[in-house]
Amino acid sequence: MSNTELKAKPSLERYFVAPGTAFEPTEAEIQNGFALGKNPNPLPKVFQPLKIRNYTFKNRIWVSPMCMYSSEDGFTNDFHMSHYSQFAIRGAGLVMTEATGVLPEGRITPNCLGIWKDEHIDGLRRIVNHVHKYGAVAGMQLGHSGRKGSTIPLGMIQYRDTMRATEEDGAWPEDVYGPSAIAFDASHCTPREMTLDDIDRVQQAFADAAVRAGKAGFDLVELHGAHGYLLFEFLSPLSNQRTDKYGGSFENRTRMLIETVRRVRQVWPEDKPLFVRISSSEWVEGGWDIDDTVALAKLLVNEGVDLIDCSSGGNDPRQKITNGPGYQVPFAEKVKHEVSGLLVGAVGLITEGHQANEILEDGKADVLFIAREFLRNPSFVLSTAHELGVNIKWPIQYERAILKPKYKFF
Repeated sequence: MSNTELKAKPSLERYFVAPGTAFEPTEAEIQNGFALGKNPNPLPKVFQPLKIRNYTFKNRIWVSPMCMYSSEDGFTNDFHMSHYSQFAIRGAGLVMTEATGVLPEGRITPNCLGIWKDEHIDGLRRIVNHVHKYGAVAGMQLGHSGRKGSTIPLGMIQYRDTMRATEEDGAWPEDVYGPSAIAFDASHCTPREMTLDDIDRVQQAFADAAVRAGKAGFDLVELHGAHGYLLFEFLSPLSNQRTDKYGGSFENRTRMLIETVRRVRQVWPEDKPLFVRISSSEWVEGGWDIDDTVALAKLLVNEGVDLIDCSSGGNDPRQKITNGPGYQVPFAEKVKHEVSGLLVGAVGLITEGHQANEILEDGKADVLFIAREFLRNPSFVLSTAHELGVNIKWPIQYERAILKPKYKFF
């Protein structure tokens, strides 16, 4: 190759490639040590695009919903703009909001995001537009806290002797409800048992929230049916001891979630994905387990759900979790192998690039939801590419920081 060719400017189209997208290096980049050579063929699965309905995700490293406790009256502010933007700028394939309350009393704390009124839309739209600017898909997790609502933010636990937040904190201790009048523990409010009218109102609130999410520009919504919040409380025989059509049998206990999914799917555009997050196991004898999750997943496919996000725990303080790297991945693997027509997301102590890619290459999941590792390392997509020897697009503003393969990222 001639010197003239080496000095030739790369095609302008490279300038517009979204951060986090795998693309081939130029000969000049290879010669100057910024790439070992052409990208692996095939690409490591974490960097293979994925299409769901009308949306193509540029990679499979996604930002998991994480509570930030930084809102007032459910509104976004500068923190949320900075927080979500940092992941989009650094190449995440999907940026998902924290659990966003479909009703004011559906928040976990008084400082959680909300989408129960139209006034919330403009602030959320501003964030969505910025996330889209970097080629990321924007998702919103819709949630209701149920019996675990009206609590204090986690950062305040060291200053209080109870999880219960008071009216002086801006909370709603007299308006906490769930499937049954059973408190999570002595530190939480005792809920009142929901009436059939309550159930109908909450289901409609999820549907109305989905409509607002669409108006804000979100590309997908995920229903939060995990971690002991309202939708999961109905699933579990430990927290749901009703004797009507919403309690007792598996069919009855899954009815609340199935009906809620159905209402959301009816108002959510056909070309937009719908996800559900589930606690795949309660880690408590006699509670919800992975076999229940597989059975539920088979129902969700028929209701238009595209992906199940397999987490676990959070509904009973007696849980005994076996912790360790990738400890929740086996749940995703079982669902993926036993349920056809449904994509599966894995979570749980996924902290390294090779580990992340192996989960997908081994067929244990289709995508990865990364939480705390993104908080420690917002450049997890970029560091994973460096670890795997994949040439991906960096944000233009940060390109001068691209490392040669011979150097470690950290």
